[in-house]
Order: sequence, then structure tokens, then C-alpha cells
Amino acid sequence: MNMKELLIQEVEKSPDFILQEVWDFLQFLNAKYQQDKLETSLVSESSLQKDWLQPEEDEAWQKYL
Repeated sequence: MNMKELLIQEVEKSPDFILQEVWDFLQFLNAKYQQDKLETSLVSESSLQKDWLQPEEDEAWQKYL
């Protein structure tokens, strides 16, 4: 049985007040994951900027535009 099936099995036997907390926590985790992805891309942008702002890079990307 995979993780999703195990979770569904637990959800089906849990009372609503617990499901509300689980829902809240799941929403929190999803938001945190999205924030982490955003922060990673912002940090990466500054470190990769020196490579991105090269004429060679612009030339290489022209074939995709």
C-alpha cells in the first residue's frame, strides 16, 4: 500500500475536528514548500546572474525565441 492509500485509509476513519487540523497543516506545508522554491530561485538568480548576463547567453537563447 502506498502513502496516499494509507493516508486515505486514516482520513476515512478520522473525526472531522482532526481532519480540519490535518487540512490546515497540509495547507501550511504546501505554502512552505512554495515559499522554499521561491527563495531558492531568488538565491540562485543572484549567483547565476553573472553567467546569464553574457552576450553568449543571449545568442544561445535566440534560437528558442
